[in-house]
Amino acid sequence: MKEIYIVEFPSNLGLKEPQPGKEPGVKNLPDWFWKHNLHKIIQPKSTIRLDAPRYSNTRDSETQILNVNSLVDYAREQAYLVNNLLSQNKFPFVLGGDCSILLGSVIALKQKGNYGLFYLDGHTDFMDVSLSETGGVGGMAASIVTGNGPKKLTDMLNLQPYIKEENLWCVGNREYDDAYENQICNSSATYISLQELRKQGISNCIQSFLSEVENKNLDGFWLHIDADVLNDSIMPCVDSRTPDGLTYEEFNELTSYLFQSDQLTGLEITILDPDLDKTGQYTKEFVQNFTTTFKKHNTVNPSPEDKDI
Repeated sequence: MKEIYIVEFPSNLGLKEPQPGKEPGVKNLPDWFWKHNLHKIIQPKSTIRLDAPRYSNTRDSETQILNVNSLVDYAREQAYLVNNLLSQNKFPFVLGGDCSILLGSVIALKQKGNYGLFYLDGHTDFMDVSLSETGGVGGMAASIVTGNGPKKLTDMLNLQPYIKEENLWCVGNREYDDAYENQICNSSATYISLQELRKQGISNCIQSFLSEVENKNLDGFWLHIDADVLNDSIMPCVDSRTPDGLTYEEFNELTSYLFQSDQLTGLEITILDPDLDKTGQYTKEFVQNFTTTFKKHNTVNPSPEDKDI
């Protein structure tokens, strides 16, 4: 059985400033989760932290992307850390940060083999930089990791693409704009909007994904969870709020199927901003739901002996 290692990537490098002179608060998410007992409940073998480079709100002149050089440096360090865990058959339980933290993890996955990516998010994050109003990689992460975008980010260590486009499942988007959706609809990724997910049924959707992982003989899959996939009424503390979203009943059902799969190689949680949840009300509810489902259904083995947790 795999041992769980919590990996903290407290980065906000992929987001714009919420207001002039203020950094996005999502970099404080790992500490905020600790305060609300996620680490205590998960009981990892150990907790590893890699602090991010200094944040800047200035776009790179060549790529028009925020913090592009810092993102490259950080992703390389992240990949080394995650690769080391995967090589030891550990389970990386990654806490962001914004969605740009995905870069380091998928580089490590590519170094180990051929993996799928289940991208559970209220947005597709499959956007070309030319359409980005912010230049933030957080809104382009799924596109970049499948090889679409500036080579500085898409081809680190000559590994493009980190995830094959046809092995990406983008699930839960509710930003129903034709120009936005067309980018992923015109790709070879599997796109299932929130409307389509409810139409198909959650169990049918996940069974199709897991069958594809098996039929393609993939080495496993990575689970990306953006907190904004949840309904805005139960998760308003995110940077890009959108009406509707998954209820906790739907979210717990969906993740329970994924947690039961022995092909789940690791996961990450992103975007919940502690600055937008002053009382911790929404974080407490998230931690309760997520950890209950994970502990009940996961196929990896938490190790309670770590006295530091």
